[in-house]
Amino acid sequence: MSNQQRIKGVLAPVVTPFDKDLNPDAPRFIAHCKWLISQGSGLAAFGTNSEANSLSFNERIALLDALLASGVDPARMMPGTGCCALTDSVRLTEHAVKAGCAGVLMLPPFYYKGVSDEGLYRNYSEIIERVGDDRLRIYLYHIPPVAVVGITPKLVERLMKKYPTAIAGMKDSSGDWKNTKVFLDNFAKSGFDMFVGSESFLLANMQNGGAGCISATANVNPAAIDKLYREWQNPDAEAQQKALDVARNTFGKKYLMIAALKAGVAHYSGDAQWATVRPPLLELTKDEMASLTAELQAIDFDMPGLKEAQS
Repeated sequence: MSNQQRIKGVLAPVVTPFDKDLNPDAPRFIAHCKWLISQGSGLAAFGTNSEANSLSFNERIALLDALLASGVDPARMMPGTGCCALTDSVRLTEHAVKAGCAGVLMLPPFYYKGVSDEGLYRNYSEIIERVGDDRLRIYLYHIPPVAVVGITPKLVERLMKKYPTAIAGMKDSSGDWKNTKVFLDNFAKSGFDMFVGSESFLLANMQNGGAGCISATANVNPAAIDKLYREWQNPDAEAQQKALDVARNTFGKKYLMIAALKAGVAHYSGDAQWATVRPPLLELTKDEMASLTAELQAIDFDMPGLKEAQS
């Protein structure tokens, strides 16, 4: 069995930059990843806010390979490898494991609705068996507001019993703390690492034995989120949590989160190309961009070092 170190803390589902022809932009992507690491964040590339399901298999492989070639430590990476096609999930996962990534974040196959736990068990089991590598660490991705297909405690229990090393943890993006708490209560003491999908639940997650968070706004506010992760037992932890919530709500309450995150990166880096999203998503309008910028200024928000990192 492998004794590789488990990844914990704060990870960003890294937003994917596109050039004027809507191709993934590897140099911008690498620069942003390196800035995130400098701010204390790990990398959950190819997550929801990465527009992962608007990327082809080959585009994901090319971006991951470019990131690895740039010298970024794969031990800081948990790329998303869950696809609708079983064989794509296997190939992406196998590639990530061979590259030395600390783990993979795996959506269930999400096109068919009403699938059973048995069907999901067979999907995950087939992937694990086909990859056939004891370094494999899967973090199940529960995001029913988007995928509709969800992860149940009974499924986790069965998978952990059969594959206690490969099934390493879960990201809960249900937005329902009660659901997260069920998984913490049932599995955290068994070494199952729970990540919340929003830093709004980070303090509660840490207080209940969680492993950290994988949050969209870690793309723009990584240092502050990492600070709470490290200082959750400090007397000012509640105040830190409230400040994080204000920043998150500024990006996500009125705007499409992906577009707002990219608009934020574009503004603070001085690189307008960053605002581009791939259809069917749309960029923020000029009025929305002006409104977001004003709201961020009102809370004294900043992304220190970003402009230098992107230059």
